[in-house]
Amino acid sequence: MTNTTLYFAPSAATSLNKFCSSLQEMICQTGNRPVVFLCIGSDRATGDSLGPLVGHQLITSLSLSHCTKKTAVYGSLRHTVHAGNLSDTLSSIYNRYSNPFIVAIDASLGVPEHIGFVTLGTGSLRPGIGVSHKLPAAGDIHITGIVNHSSTNNHLTLQTTKLLTVAELAGFISHGILRALHVCSSLQSPQERHFIDIF
Repeated sequence: MTNTTLYFAPSAATSLNKFCSSLQEMICQTGNRPVVFLCIGSDRATGDSLGPLVGHQLITSLSLSHCTKKTAVYGSLRHTVHAGNLSDTLSSIYNRYSNPFIVAIDASLGVPEHIGFVTLGTGSLRPGIGVSHKLPAAGDIHITGIVNHSSTNNHLTLQTTKLLTVAELAGFISHGILRALHVCSSLQSPQERHFIDIF
């Protein structure tokens, strides 16, 4: 499969539907593979908190939902997945699940005109590349929120990113994921109680 990346502007009226449809198409092809949402980031820097915010929103919503059969969420405001524990977290996922389909979610920096956009792409992402961290690639597919522009001091850029930008991106991403899970028949199990692992 050729790696492709789609861009979505949350402010556009049709973006959520398009994001949801594209994500649904990718997830629904997983068959019986467990779907793991790996929400990467730290709550220590505003710009890096996108992943934990998405994880928090997914955990809150999925624990009240009966739509999913086999879904796991790693990374939240309470238990962040960051540079220091990403390798161990990936090992834990692969030890716990047979052939998991990992959706990696992280903040990213980009060109000024793409600030506030969400990307959805096939293939893995490289967390920490914007701040020169050498971390393992993660994800069968990936979702990023472009929280700010890339600069000569990306650490400072992440520290001074507007919380509103991050919160709006996290809301768009989590809403799109939840809608995709509700629609995706391969993850629905009306006769069985759902099971959701939260880490």
